[in-house]
Amino acid sequence: MAETRSIPLTRHAVSDEVARRIRDAVRMAEALPGAGGGSRAVRAQDVDSLTHFFEDPAIHLPIYSIPRPVTAETVRHFIQAHIEEKGRGEGGLFLSFFDDGRVAGYSDIQIWPHWAAGELGGALHPERQSQGHGVLGAARSFDWMFQVLGLELICETASRENIRTAKLLDALGFALMGEVISYRPDGSSRPSRVWEINRETWEVLRAHRVKRFGEG
Repeated sequence: MAETRSIPLTRHAVSDEVARRIRDAVRMAEALPGAGGGSRAVRAQDVDSLTHFFEDPAIHLPIYSIPRPVTAETVRHFIQAHIEEKGRGEGGLFLSFFDDGRVAGYSDIQIWPHWAAGELGGALHPERQSQGHGVLGAARSFDWMFQVLGLELICETASRENIRTAKLLDALGFALMGEVISYRPDGSSRPSRVWEINRETWEVLRAHRVKRFGEG
């Protein structure tokens, strides 16, 4: 049964100095590595292109954090909230693009500096799915969160029906921790499964991937 606990489920307080370094790293981040050239930090003028991306039901239906309804106005507020989060060192929104200017994917990070923990959400355009971009891009982004932001724990959530994300997280070595209730911006809620991985485990598995596949 899902619980009303919030994420991350594993919490270890870090020093004020460590938390400050994490906030500074988040504030300075202008790009997030991933498959297909990575992503850049969102800008206020990205409203129309991101709205068009979110309008696809294949994108917005499985992801509780995307604003409802999807309109230029709700997406404008979504972007502004993330710009403000980044200014506090507590999150960020990053977009990747096709050559024609369409949004090819987005990454949404939430950071808890006082626990040295973070969450990565997002989605790829259907044209980028089932091509290996998801696993490769996620692995590179998780590397960045541990190595550049200085996190000690990454926590991920997905609906019970989101088999694609569950398979990705299992493949990357995340441990299923249980379920919580996730709340959407409109106040509605859903049960979400929770996975976590710490830095030590990630580094061991990363070394194994590099040795086996030549890719971190």
